[in-house]
Parts: sequence; structure tokens; C-alpha cells
Amino acid sequence: MTIRFRDVGKGVVEARASIEIVPGVYINEITVVRRGRDFDIEVPQKSFKGNDGKIHFVDIITFENEQKKIIWQMEIKEHFLEWRKKNKNVLIYENRDR
Repeated sequence: MTIRFRDVGKGVVEARASIEIVPGVYINEITVVRRGRDFDIEVPQKSFKGNDGKIHFVDIITFENEQKKIIWQMEIKEHFLEWRKKNKNVLIYENRDR
């Protein structure tokens, strides 16, 4: 599985991933979210307003069962942690005294 990460500079989102599922076909917007000292992997969702007026969410990627989803998320998390070791997060602070 080929995964490309890109940094996101604000909020709890650490990075976004693009995953090549077959040569030339990619899934975008896999999100790595920081939860305290741990990281969660969120799959992209489609939202729509139903006839009942409520907002409904549908996962873009579906899995055969919950175990396959957890294993897939763990694999992405491992790739992210390896990527983060090689590409340190650089924080830039603005000097407001000037």
C-alpha cells in the first residue's frame, strides 16, 4: 500500500493521507487526528440532508467487518508514525512584541 502524507498546520488534524489502492487510483482525505498523546485515523465521509431534514453521514470506504477496519486503520497509523519520525513537525511562532 502506497501512502502519501501531507502536514496540516492547524487544529487537531495532524496530517492528511492519500492512499493508492491500485496503480493510478487514489483515495484522498484520510485524516490523522491527534487525541491527546495518541492518534486516530478517520475515513472520509459524505454528508447529505435527508427528507426528514436531518444531516446523514455515509462512509466513503466500507469494510466487511469492524476488525478489518481496525487493522486497516492501525496499518495507516504505523505508516504515519514512521513518516513523522522522518519528517518532524516544525512549529513556527510569531513574535507579537514587534
